[in-house]
This record gives sequence, structure tokens and C-alpha cells, in this order.
Amino acid sequence: MRKTKEIAMGFLFITIIGFIGYSVFQYNKKRTNRELARRIAEISPRGGPPETIEGLRQAIALYEAQIERNVREGAQTGVYWKILAIRLADRGMHNDALDALERAIYYNSEDPALFYSAGISAGIAAKSIVGFSPNAVSEREHYYRLSENAYLRAFELDNAYTKPLYGLGVLYVFELNRPAEAIPHLERSLSIQGSDINTMFVLARAYAMTGSYSQAIELYERIISRSRDRQIQAEALNNIDTIQRLIYE
Repeated sequence: MRKTKEIAMGFLFITIIGFIGYSVFQYNKKRTNRELARRIAEISPRGGPPETIEGLRQAIALYEAQIERNVREGAQTGVYWKILAIRLADRGMHNDALDALERAIYYNSEDPALFYSAGISAGIAAKSIVGFSPNAVSEREHYYRLSENAYLRAFELDNAYTKPLYGLGVLYVFELNRPAEAIPHLERSLSIQGSDINTMFVLARAYAMTGSYSQAIELYERIISRSRDRQIQAEALNNIDTIQRLIYE
């Protein structure tokens, strides 16, 4: 009898706990809906539609399942466009990749990798314009500007992301002939990831282009000491010789 009573009390305890948990869940759900309703009302002209926070709360509750479904579908659509953009870029179809990246960014506007990819594709698209169109110059400038802005946005979203900094360096040094602007970005990249040989080469080139010969030579020597690749060492030595001839001519 005592055992049966204990079992009954156990079931009663579980039922009470379950009811409390359900009540807390429903309370939190309603509170979330009220918060969302308040936010919508704050950013909407004259607080609507619907005109009142209570009306918004009821509308959110009514269409909550549909809202969640749309959010999930939107996220999945963004992933689809991202995958498509990467595949197009891998096949060298960078103009089409830019269209897909624009759609991907529409669904996920804070993904730094999307902006980095846009920077790459826009830079390549700019170089592919050779004059077929009478507006070739302005189109090329448009794509270079897009590339620059995309790299800057990527780093803004993730300031530990060094790839867009390298992309900016290449763009400024080799495409736009603005080496002085490349230097702070490349130096920042090396301060985060100090052993990247490609970044060192581009930064050394920027130093040389701006007349900072001693800094360029020092960086090439650093490359030689850190790399075991004979071809890389030979390239760095050759660049040092070129700079020294410039100094003593």
C-alpha cells in the first residue's frame, strides 16, 4: 500500500513539474511575441499595421508556424545561392557568380565569406573587360570598386579574417596602382597571421613601389629565412638584387 502511494505521489510530482515547465514555455513564448510586436511597432510608421501592439502580438501568434517555416526556407535558399556561386566561380564564370553572390548576400548579409568571394569575382570580372563595350572603362571601374568594397565589408564583419586583407593588397598593388593604400591592410594581415609568404611578397612589393626600399629588403630576407622552397628563395633574392640596383643607380 505504501509503495503504491509512493508511486502515485511520484506520478503526481512529475505531472506538476511538467505542467510548470509547459506553463513557463508558454509564458516565454508569449513574452517573445510581445517583444517582437513591440519592436515591429517601434520601427513602423504609426505603429502598424495592425495599429496596436496587442494586434501585432495576436497576428504573430496566429502566423507563427508560417513565419518559422519562411525563416527556414529563406536560410536554405541562401545556402543554395552560396553553393551555386562557389561552383560558378570554380568554373571561371565570375559574372554569373556575382549574380548568385548578390542573391546569397540578400539572404545572409553578414557572412564575410560571401563578400570575400564577391571581391575575388569582381576583380576578375574587371580584368576580363577588354573594350568590347563603349562603356568598358566605366564598367571596369565599377567592378574594381565593387571588389574593393566587398573586401572591406568582409573584414569589417570579421576583423580576424585575413583573406580579404590579402585580396585588398593584391587589388591595390597590381590592379589599381595604389600601393600606399595596400600597406596598412597587408601589415594588419601579417600581424594576425605572420607567416603567410604570399602576403609578405605583396607587402614587400608595395614597400618597393613606395620607395621604402629597406623595409622591402628586410621583408624579402624574412621570406628567405622562413621558406624552404628554393624557388621562393630565388625569387626573393632576385627582388633584393633589383631593389639594390634601384638604390645605387
